[in-house]
Amino acid sequence: MKLNNLRMGKRYPYGIHVKDQKQFTSEKPIENMPGSPKIYLSMTQHIGAPAIPVVEVGDYVKKGQLVGKESGAISANIYSSVSGTVSAVCDIVNAMGQKQKYVVVDNDFKEDQILFDEMTSFEPNDIIDRIRLAGIVGLGGAGFPTAVKLSPKSQLDCLIINAAECEPYLTCDYRLMLERTEEIYKGIKYTARALNLNKVIVGIEANKPKAIEIFSKYQDLEVVVLKKQYPMGSEKHLIYCTTGRKVPCGKMPFDVGVCVQNVKTMIAIYEAIELNLPLAKTVITVSGGGIKYPKNLRVALGTPFADIIEYCGGVNDDTVKVVAGGPMMGKALTSDIQYTRKTDSGILLLKSKEANGEKPTNCINCGRCADNCPMRLIPATMEASILAEDYLHAEKLGVMNCIECGSCAYNCPAKRPLTQSFNFSKGKIKEYYIKKKAQEEKEKNQQKEEK
Repeated sequence: MKLNNLRMGKRYPYGIHVKDQKQFTSEKPIENMPGSPKIYLSMTQHIGAPAIPVVEVGDYVKKGQLVGKESGAISANIYSSVSGTVSAVCDIVNAMGQKQKYVVVDNDFKEDQILFDEMTSFEPNDIIDRIRLAGIVGLGGAGFPTAVKLSPKSQLDCLIINAAECEPYLTCDYRLMLERTEEIYKGIKYTARALNLNKVIVGIEANKPKAIEIFSKYQDLEVVVLKKQYPMGSEKHLIYCTTGRKVPCGKMPFDVGVCVQNVKTMIAIYEAIELNLPLAKTVITVSGGGIKYPKNLRVALGTPFADIIEYCGGVNDDTVKVVAGGPMMGKALTSDIQYTRKTDSGILLLKSKEANGEKPTNCINCGRCADNCPMRLIPATMEASILAEDYLHAEKLGVMNCIECGSCAYNCPAKRPLTQSFNFSKGKIKEYYIKKKAQEEKEKNQQKEEK
């Protein structure tokens, strides 16, 4: 049967092909993981200003109670995912070396819960206000506050739902598409209403035929079948492959009339509007040859990774690496002292044959990194500037446009840590401009005083 709302997406000539490795969990339904004795809620689970704790040690909190309030135009509320007593409000250095403010709650397992008031109006502003109140952010990984994304300054004409899930191993989005199709659809309709849009495109990679079939049944959605290619889930490439529009360097999707949202975000929006729930849980994939029982899990935010790994049967022999996220864009951890956040999509435990353990050698100038870069950058040249600590030259070469997809490092025969270098240099460049701005302000104030 030919469907009028189904078409093939465009192709882009760059990027890479990686093994799916989704067979571990693609056919495993999502399980609800029991609550942990303690949950650790970071106040920085989003892009922007950290939330400010609004509870103190000794306070009793209910599930769904606000524990961290947004602190600016770009920020997001944080809610308790369990009921219990606040045992600490403190700074914790996590496994990635980041020092963040946390609210720690001792779970009493009573599941006492607070819900939002029922919505009585569903005008665009009312929907956006509920999304902001619920603390919803982009759940595809970036964590940009969704309410801000749904309030663009320019006119949009298209909503794109990112259902590519191109990262190897990860299947949480795929399982949600199969198991909670109607909830995703309702979330899409609320999002489209918030943006005053009728045109909605759902981009799904060709390796997910069941998801393609099930979403093709909605005649008011246009399903675009995407080539199996990495990084198809990147916003700019997804926009090009589904609409043919190119987002220029330094510009955002709204500059070409598009808003992109993830499938998990759609469920969070549905739950906030119809079930009156804040964002306090997420679905992740626990996979890799290093975990005894790979699973797709619905977990409370703030759950320790160690508890999740234990629930999945523990670690197999010869496990050499723990990764938060996917193997391409995820972060390798120094330990399992990490806690689930809104933007988490997976925990991978990799054996030596799955992880790159080779030491890097000198660049051989083969050009593979440039051949495969989806942003058409020259990674080897950028890395040379970074190694020389000439970060501003790396900026001129386009390092700030790098999406850190890992395509260059994946294909590098010298095993250069290119992605890590680019991430490091971005921090140095931002640090330079912050200092420069502070110095300019200081000089400006001195000039005023002299006058």
